[in-house]
Amino acid sequence: MAEYVALSGGQGEEAEPVDSKAMRRRIASLDVFRGLSIALMIFVDYAGSVFPFVAHSPWHGVRLADFVTPFFLFIAGISLSLVYKKTSNKLRATQQAVLRALELFLLGILLQGGYFHGVNSLSFGIDVEKIRWSGILQRIAVGYVVAAVCEIWLSNTPRNAGHVGVFFRNYFLHWIVLVSLSGIYLGLLYGLYVPDWQFEVQQANLSDFYKNSTYIIKKVTCGVRGDLGPACNSAGMIDRYVLGIEHLYKKSAYRNLKILYDCGDLHPWSSIWPHPCAVGGDPLNKQLYTVSYALLTTGSAGLTFCALYVLVDVGGYRCLTCILEWMGRHSLSIFILVPSNIAIIILQGFYWRTPKNNIVHWVLSFTAHR
Repeated sequence: MAEYVALSGGQGEEAEPVDSKAMRRRIASLDVFRGLSIALMIFVDYAGSVFPFVAHSPWHGVRLADFVTPFFLFIAGISLSLVYKKTSNKLRATQQAVLRALELFLLGILLQGGYFHGVNSLSFGIDVEKIRWSGILQRIAVGYVVAAVCEIWLSNTPRNAGHVGVFFRNYFLHWIVLVSLSGIYLGLLYGLYVPDWQFEVQQANLSDFYKNSTYIIKKVTCGVRGDLGPACNSAGMIDRYVLGIEHLYKKSAYRNLKILYDCGDLHPWSSIWPHPCAVGGDPLNKQLYTVSYALLTTGSAGLTFCALYVLVDVGGYRCLTCILEWMGRHSLSIFILVPSNIAIIILQGFYWRTPKNNIVHWVLSFTAHR
């Protein structure tokens, strides 16, 4: 079976789902870009607590970490366009795309669904009522299968290179799908009415935490349309209705209710990247994946890939990027071990006399805890 194209080296001959007469040359710059993205993910994950300006923006605005997911989505799209460039058996290719997306989704459930409780707990297991359904691997899987189906079934005309008009004609149906999905998204984002809602917060008696913990109900006043704030946006309402608030990412779900960012706020990159309201009044927002955010991050991914292609595949300077290319070819394994904290959990298992006497605890005590 082919490798996962989202995080691994799924392009060229290794990921060909159908019979091919000629083995296509592997695009090294795509591996380099994938390796660069996984290195960027590791950096922002572990440096974000020390240098907040590289961590995810709390709400409106973009920081370095906000480019990671769009880069992976861009790479997945490029990879599947190579994989399904010439498909003789569309039904078989569709089955393989769905199976690959399902495997990636299930892997995301295992790694990001709540089974591994993090560096502060040595316990394992999933509370079924609190599984996180929408981790990064799950979202890549959904986007991948939609894009793969479009590439397999809607690319019926031969790809003639050279003329811009031919490019748009060959991908005419793709553009229709893109515009339709964007229109539906904008209609839901700005048109849905968001009523008042409430949630429970655990309140415990510190003297006897386990026996006297109680829950209090917090009410959020909304009653609006088109609000892009953290508490009253329609995307969050849909998530609460479809997934349930217990299955959302708790690290930011309740904290975002207290964030009062607006388009007048400055952020550390305001002198480099456009203002949050730069594109038609649409703020740059990763959580809502606004149009301006998609345009900025996708354009950045395209420019980065073009630069790497010229450097690596055209110029032949592979020695300068050999480490990133290696990381790109093994990015799924690296993602499982490092960003998903599997390697850290393994290190935690080796301690001296007491569980807290381990390498991870020592490193954290001298860095993040200071």
